[in-house]
Amino acid sequence: MSNHVHTVHLGNDGCLLEETAAGLRPVPADRLLDHLAEELTPPAWATDLVVYAHGWRTPPEDARAMVDGLMGLAAERYAHGSYPGLPEWRPWTVLLCWPSGKRRSMGEYRKMRDRAHALSRDGHAGRVLGKLLGYVDARRGDPAAPPVLGTRDGQYLHLVGHSFGCRVLCEAVGWAAEGPDTLGWGMPGPPDRPFTADSMLLFQMAAPRDAFATLFATLDEAPLHGPVVATYAEADRATGPLHKWAEKRTGIGHAGIGTAPAPVSAIRMRGTDAPYPREELDHRFVSVDASEVYVRRGGWSGAHSDHVRPESAHLLLSLAEHAR
Repeated sequence: MSNHVHTVHLGNDGCLLEETAAGLRPVPADRLLDHLAEELTPPAWATDLVVYAHGWRTPPEDARAMVDGLMGLAAERYAHGSYPGLPEWRPWTVLLCWPSGKRRSMGEYRKMRDRAHALSRDGHAGRVLGKLLGYVDARRGDPAAPPVLGTRDGQYLHLVGHSFGCRVLCEAVGWAAEGPDTLGWGMPGPPDRPFTADSMLLFQMAAPRDAFATLFATLDEAPLHGPVVATYAEADRATGPLHKWAEKRTGIGHAGIGTAPAPVSAIRMRGTDAPYPREELDHRFVSVDASEVYVRRGGWSGAHSDHVRPESAHLLLSLAEHAR
């Protein structure tokens, strides 16, 4: 199965960019909807839509390699036939690229952390991505609707982030929050929001452990009809010692979700031959200990970017399966 990936670029101020003869340039406000219609109409063959936001110090080519690696592993895992509740898996991926810096220094870390926060706090990246997600949401097939093709019963939307990219996604979903609370798979979706994100998977999130109770408290009111699942690993130094030095406390990617608006389910990352029971994942917040899996150390950041693994793909597919 080949990977189908469409790349979206954001500028320094969070504006949506488009390819022109002179390179990447901001999309004029009066052309935004037309641009989205031209570039981001989900294909009819897709069963699942995946929006991936990369982390710090990740140029577009590296972000694409990560996405290709993760989705390729998912295709391999799915080919093994270990997901009886997932009769079809034909993903279409939107890769969100943002200017995430190049240098390896504390100053650069703080600059990119502040940039990611400012882009969302000031509304640029959050609003652009909110519109993007809203548009994708509006154009995809309704999973609850009658089949429109003989082999498809709708499209499911999964949000996947890494490092600071998790902040961007959380801010975007929070910005898009409207309507009544959506409390997970075990609860019905809001009647006035027939389309919602079906899962949010956050790899090694670069944010304080109480971020879901402080920075992203609106997630509890967001159009998210599925769990917020965050991985962590002791070998992740970027969200461990470095994060503590920069922010006076460790991050989610090193020690897991701390305080949150709803109870947090704490589980261990499972091997590819071990199914995830629905009851382990059917919670608003799920903190996944990947310390025995994410162990490859990449210099000063440790295992911060060691999430492109079969076990990660297994977790993604399990979320897609239980969303059915």
